[in-house]
Amino acid sequence: MSESHTNDEEAPRIREMTIDDLPEVFHIGEELFTAEYSQSLYRTWDEYEITTLYNSDSELCIVAEQERRILGFALGTTVKKQHSPWKYGYLVWLGVRREIQKLQVGERLFRELKRRFKEQGVRMIIIDTSANNKPAIRFFEKHGFGNMQEHVYMTLNLSRRQKKKTVKKP
Repeated sequence: MSESHTNDEEAPRIREMTIDDLPEVFHIGEELFTAEYSQSLYRTWDEYEITTLYNSDSELCIVAEQERRILGFALGTTVKKQHSPWKYGYLVWLGVRREIQKLQVGERLFRELKRRFKEQGVRMIIIDTSANNKPAIRFFEKHGFGNMQEHVYMTLNLSRRQKKKTVKKP
């Protein structure tokens, strides 16, 4: 049997994340979301990201598990804009262990998170990723995402000394 065609018995179980999963999810994220992953990503992977999402939207924090091993995770939240009838779902992080990224685990996580978003009345899902993250862009386009927009992120290094401009008096 090829690796890409697993039957339901072998497929990972998708379930809500528990507090005991936090260390393993954090470790998987550390391996995936490095500085090389995206040098301009305005969100950084740290324990604050996971705990904040888990504490505010635990039902949108899910894991894929097989034989008591976490294979991947999806962390989401909802956003309701003031004066707007729409509720948005924001898929903040989606990560799958590198060695199994071709085995449809991300696909299963995304489908379950999408189902949960719909259950909560979400009308549109938003994601963001680095413009050079081609695998992620292909993944999301395959799932119907469109309207790609480019954003500009700028940095200011505060550790470097700034040259002061001097104004000459006449």
